[in-house]
Amino acid sequence: MGDVTAGPVISALRGAGCVFAEDEAALLIEAAAGDDARLSALLAQRVAGTPLEYLLGWVEFRGLRVGVRPGVFVPRQRTAFLVERAVAGVADGSEQVCVVDLCCGCGALGLSATSELAERGHAVELVAADIDPVAVACARENLAPVSAPVFAGDLFDALPADLRGRVDVLLANTPYVPSSRVADLPPEAREHEPLVALDGGADGLDVFRRVVAGAARWLGPGGSVLIEIGNEQIDAADAALVAHGLVPRIEQSEEYYATVAIGTRPR
Repeated sequence: MGDVTAGPVISALRGAGCVFAEDEAALLIEAAAGDDARLSALLAQRVAGTPLEYLLGWVEFRGLRVGVRPGVFVPRQRTAFLVERAVAGVADGSEQVCVVDLCCGCGALGLSATSELAERGHAVELVAADIDPVAVACARENLAPVSAPVFAGDLFDALPADLRGRVDVLLANTPYVPSSRVADLPPEAREHEPLVALDGGADGLDVFRRVVAGAARWLGPGGSVLIEIGNEQIDAADAALVAHGLVPRIEQSEEYYATVAIGTRPR
């Protein structure tokens, strides 16, 4: 990438308010593959507010390039903390691990957790589900290499009945933005990503509570559900976990600026 090509791209991105203009310019130039007309088109869309990941066709998540497409929620880098905690919670020596990625979106959480658990020597059975047909199609492509089925439906209604009572790790990247604050999200989120993946209801925990309410019936003894929440939602999330018979734990990361609520089914 020469400066002659990069300079105007970087300037245009900076003018549009892109914080990481240099990095984005390099990625757009790579995606254009020497086609100036394509680069101009990509740049125009990015300046207009189209998420970078939609233009590239992928997002990097925990070292993996995961495919994304317009209309699919783009996994945030802070959500890597949820996967980190999920993988850390699986004991060494567990031969078979059943992982469910609920509200899976593009499938990034399930894919990364499965890959990392496999590297540790675990045999992983991964199942994913989402209510959005666009997300389901995207996740099916991403999870095909690990032979994971992706089901369409509303939360647990989408899952095969034979998973009931034997899930070890339940990942649920539920929406947790309160309805009244959706309008405050960056334009590239509220104008391009599906509302169902952003709006968490009055206090942001509507879907969280639904997942927690059903989790105990699907988790195996000692299995855990992990859900990202906001700092101001800790007390309400903790109370919901307790109310549904789960042992609560809140994990926070300054590095990722993330908070994860974990509920474990007693053994």
